[in-house]
Amino acid sequence: MDPAHKSISLVLGGGGARGYAHVGVIRALEEHGFAVHSIAGCSMGALVGGIYAAGKLADYEIWARKIDRRQIFSLMDISFGGGGLLKGERVIGALRELVGELRIEDLPISFTAVATDLIREREVWIDKGPLFDAIRASISLPLFFTPVDHLGVRLVDGGIFDPVPIAVTYRDRTDLTVAVSLSGPPSARTRDAPLSDKVEEANGSSARLWKLFPGRTEKGERPDDAPWDLSFVASRSLDVMQGVITRQRLASNPPDVLIEIPRDACGILEFDRASELIALGYEMARARLETL
Repeated sequence: MDPAHKSISLVLGGGGARGYAHVGVIRALEEHGFAVHSIAGCSMGALVGGIYAAGKLADYEIWARKIDRRQIFSLMDISFGGGGLLKGERVIGALRELVGELRIEDLPISFTAVATDLIREREVWIDKGPLFDAIRASISLPLFFTPVDHLGVRLVDGGIFDPVPIAVTYRDRTDLTVAVSLSGPPSARTRDAPLSDKVEEANGSSARLWKLFPGRTEKGERPDDAPWDLSFVASRSLDVMQGVITRQRLASNPPDVLIEIPRDACGILEFDRASELIALGYEMARARLETL
């Protein structure tokens, strides 16, 4: 396949911190000469996709690579009630400051964020209005971030209903649809890496709170007979749920090109591992594109 002048619809799936891999995938697509004409994303895919559509992916990559454990704590704003652990205002505020206050309809690349309406049991496509309002709705991981009120409807994470929202691209007039799933088969290449010893240990209530977050890993591999703590059960449940839904969605709505990031690449909330995940996304995308 000659990618020259090939326009693509890019679908970026949800999967927490594994979404950093989307940055590497986009870099590989650009290097191979593909032109992204539209983006549909949910959860972390909406965040990375929206920032790319705004032309600020390079700035975001620099910012993400610098995030460590202590900086993650600084972005946490505890919510007392409201259906979630965190309000999400600090992290969205930091991204607004980095990217700017933009409206989706003014972006140079068509963009749609997908969220979930729990009450009506349906997905909601957001393709108008403030960019970060749409992103905030799409990343509202249940129990972690509080739900978002959007035009009178309370929304949560788009990955609950459609982790890889390919159907959004049916209205596009592009040459190819390229989808990135963050729920790919596990790989020995992506064993959980040890947490950095260079990061200063948080203390007090922050350290205790950190242990509750799903998706954190300890040094070495987890033995099969290890106790099932809250972190493991929550993280594994989310991964299983998204994996099943993703397989069903891809079977009914197959893209032209599918790039799969191993689901064991990292825990859902390991946002201090940007560099290795960006590299993994680039590696997986390049390998897939070379087979076309």
